[in-house]
Amino acid sequence: MIKIRIDEMDFKTFEENYKDADAYYKRAEQFLQEGQYPSVIFNVASIALERYLIALGNRYGIEARNHNYGSLMDSVELVTDFPEELNKEIRNFDVLYNICSVDNPFSRIPDLFDVDQILSICCKIKYMIDEIDSPTKN
Repeated sequence: MIKIRIDEMDFKTFEENYKDADAYYKRAEQFLQEGQYPSVIFNVASIALERYLIALGNRYGIEARNHNYGSLMDSVELVTDFPEELNKEIRNFDVLYNICSVDNPFSRIPDLFDVDQILSICCKIKYMIDEIDSPTKN
């Protein structure tokens, strides 16, 4: 069951989540440059992606109560025209890594391909949010 609450936009929460997402994204990029293990980079980038999606929902007054990628995408799809291919890529992470799976807790170990994919997704989401409005310029 998807639990979503739609309120008026809370700019402060939006800005906090956006800035946190940005910090995690930059740290993941830094870890890549430093040659950290792909799993470390992927995990940090995963947090960035989650926070970007939460921020995007916050931008439109959505407070998602579930934080797997599918639930977050369900939330942002209510208020944005989200690119279909990007939507599929994001939702696929829940399947590949059994995110929030009680039945099958095994998770595959991310490799450099996965790192490249999630960093690319983070970049696209960041661009989408920046196109709507730039929270850091206010």
